[in-house]
Amino acid sequence: MDYRDYGTYDAVGLAELVVRGDVSPAELLDAALARAEAVNGKINAIVRPMPVVARERAAGSLSGPFAGVPFLIKDLMQDYAGRPTGRGSRAAQGLVATRHSEPVKRWLDAGLVIFGQTNTPEFGIKSITEPEAGGVTRNPWNLGHTPGGSSGGSAAAVAAGIVPAAGANDGGGSIRIPAACCGLFGLKPGRGLVPAGPAYGELLAGAASDGVVSRTVRDSAALLDVLTARPDPGGPFLVARPDEPYAELARRTPSKLRVGVSTRSPLGTPVSREAVEAVDTAVKLLVGLGHEVEEAEPVIDGLRVADDFMAMYAAENAATLAELKHKTGADDAQFELDTRLLAAAGRALGAVEHTVRHARWNTYARQLTAFHETYDVLLTPTLARPPVKIGELDTPWPTRQIGKALLKAGVAGRLSRTKLWRQAVVQNLAPNPFTQLANITGRPAMSVPLYRTPQGLPLGVQFGGPLGSEGMLLALAAQLESAAPWDRERPTL
Repeated sequence: MDYRDYGTYDAVGLAELVVRGDVSPAELLDAALARAEAVNGKINAIVRPMPVVARERAAGSLSGPFAGVPFLIKDLMQDYAGRPTGRGSRAAQGLVATRHSEPVKRWLDAGLVIFGQTNTPEFGIKSITEPEAGGVTRNPWNLGHTPGGSSGGSAAAVAAGIVPAAGANDGGGSIRIPAACCGLFGLKPGRGLVPAGPAYGELLAGAASDGVVSRTVRDSAALLDVLTARPDPGGPFLVARPDEPYAELARRTPSKLRVGVSTRSPLGTPVSREAVEAVDTAVKLLVGLGHEVEEAEPVIDGLRVADDFMAMYAAENAATLAELKHKTGADDAQFELDTRLLAAAGRALGAVEHTVRHARWNTYARQLTAFHETYDVLLTPTLARPPVKIGELDTPWPTRQIGKALLKAGVAGRLSRTKLWRQAVVQNLAPNPFTQLANITGRPAMSVPLYRTPQGLPLGVQFGGPLGSEGMLLALAAQLESAAPWDRERPTL
């Protein structure tokens, strides 16, 4: 099977070919590896290939709904036993996982053939994928632009046709942002739905969830069924699953939905004309499909949400830095400057303040729930602007020099107590101010690829729903996909 055939199928379609005996897992793997060989040098999506492991697996006996389908996992929190999980950091490259993470185990149980790990920014803390450890990952639609982050390597690989779907996770938009940048579908499941074990009970205090980026809604739905196939007996709580599979729910036409739409940045920062046009495109489709749409947004202090979100990220980053230093003996020079500055802010936060900030997550969840008492869905841009150019979000040289000096003097953490912290938060989140609310509140949200800029760059729109609305969101996405198919055109590499 060559790419002309391989690239026309999604993961469900490839699995059907294997079941019928039209193609073998080894032949599918050969096609995926050949495509990776042809394009990965241009986009740098796969940073740790696993061809030997994959060939051994493809040659064996496979079972499950995705038996024989090639797959990639993200090099962050998706541990593969016997392989390093580098977390996008030079400090972690030699740490070998002793066991599979639960998502990886479930993907393997489903018969997927994992043949590599994809690039991510250090610890997944950025919305671009340009780590010092793994190098720059580029958007297949335009190599001068970012594929987003932190699941940028996975999104670039899927958009480039290496695989039809790939592992991703989302702690602040890291499934939805790269999906929006690369013309893909990306659903962040609600809190606790996907097990995070065995190394963790929850990721990022429950703000993060594992999932996938994919070309088709049915792939994401079927792979969510894989990830939620059974409870995690060691997990922190049991989350109710629907009585029917997500794959079945996605096939159903949704009832008439009431959609609240907003293109206003919750930070008060600019939103580009293209992002507004992307939402307008979605609104026209929704109205044409019989849904009720009106301008509305949750009554929530967006600046405070952003501040509390970044404080959580800073504290988690500080803990991760300390963990890796303890395990590896790494010194500060093995971590990126921005990572060290964020960790310094996290260390200065203090336990009491962190607890107070975390307690406000409940307030935001209650306020968003009030919105959903009237509206089934919240529609916003996924990004405030089209995918940025490579290097555009680099920390300016003068700021880097100041940051180094503050770290050397041991006073960098004090900045978290000043107005400069708020300014840095707003500046950092201004390109993507819409995604963090779903993480803080634990609600499901998805990016749907309904728009291209005049320059041909994808720019997704975001739909968010209440607790337990994954099935409804998938059904809506499938309806939109049927009305405006997005997988007809592929990037030329």
